[in-house]
Amino acid sequence: MKTQEILYELRTQNGMSQDALAEKVFVTRQAVSRWENGETVPNTETLKLLSELFGVSINTLLGAPQERICQCCGMPLEEAIISREKDGSANDSYCKWCYADGTYTYSDMDDLIEVCVAHMKDTGRPEAEIRAYLRDKLPTLDYWKRYEELSDGGQFEAFKQQLMDEINALHIEGLPKVEKLNALVGSYVNLPYRLPNGHTVKFLDDNTTYLGNQLPCEFGGTRCFGVLANMDFILICTYEENGEDPELVLYKKR
Repeated sequence: MKTQEILYELRTQNGMSQDALAEKVFVTRQAVSRWENGETVPNTETLKLLSELFGVSINTLLGAPQERICQCCGMPLEEAIISREKDGSANDSYCKWCYADGTYTYSDMDDLIEVCVAHMKDTGRPEAEIRAYLRDKLPTLDYWKRYEELSDGGQFEAFKQQLMDEINALHIEGLPKVEKLNALVGSYVNLPYRLPNGHTVKFLDDNTTYLGNQLPCEFGGTRCFGVLANMDFILICTYEENGEDPELVLYKKR
């Protein structure tokens, strides 16, 4: 599809008039009309606004949805999982798990391999084969090739350690010591908790990336602990397999 067709389709799918779209991206209705007639294309800054508004990459807006992979973990990139910058614009070089709000979430390749192996076991490939593939593949990706240039000098790892110290200082009964936090997208961990008044509530944003982990209860049984945190809060819960029957243990503002 051409840019003019893509913009028309996105606008109409979202129930917007040309006037409404023009207002949202700070142009005139005539400019939108010229885009959709193929007379002009949006400039770079407007493309960024359109990318944020419609939740698609700039490549897609330009009619070139290239087959891409995350340049940190190697996962195939679809529109739904591409990362975002702090201003909300799409970064189609990384997935939500590896780059969130302008921050790279992995600084240790071995940690990333462990996370990837856990998620790739369902492919039916032997674990040793998966590990060998990742050890060959990851060093060829842009993030790891440019790690010294792109890394933040350990600031994010220091922040994760601070979060773990705060969580462990809570001394939640049955919760093992938290020694690792991974990047987790809200839509995968946004469980509904039942409140004392009978209502259920979700505390997370489906589109935000958090730090968290799943740990077994020290007392045994089938329930697991779920730990989630970011700059604003710490959340601890328990649940059965696949997130069934969730129960909120603690929600604490930082």
